[in-house]
Amino acid sequence: MGDLRKGDSMVKSYILVQTEIGRAGEAARAIAEIPGVVAADDVTGPYDVIVKAEAASVEELGKAILAKVQGVPGITRTLTCPVVNT
Repeated sequence: MGDLRKGDSMVKSYILVQTEIGRAGEAARAIAEIPGVVAADDVTGPYDVIVKAEAASVEELGKAILAKVQGVPGITRTLTCPVVNT
């Protein structure tokens, strides 16, 4: 997919999160504490939490943020959606 940065701008993405039943609020609070997470909101619909994250590179997004999000207890699935127009 290559480098998504334009100049010195940050790589931004939305991470859609599914959780075990009843764990969305707890997961959103834990995710909000991860460095690089701008916002984590529990929502209704097919996903339980929507996360907005920013990183200096795609590699940092994967290693420093996404890996930690996926490690939060109660999370069953994630879908990462990189922002292409910044």
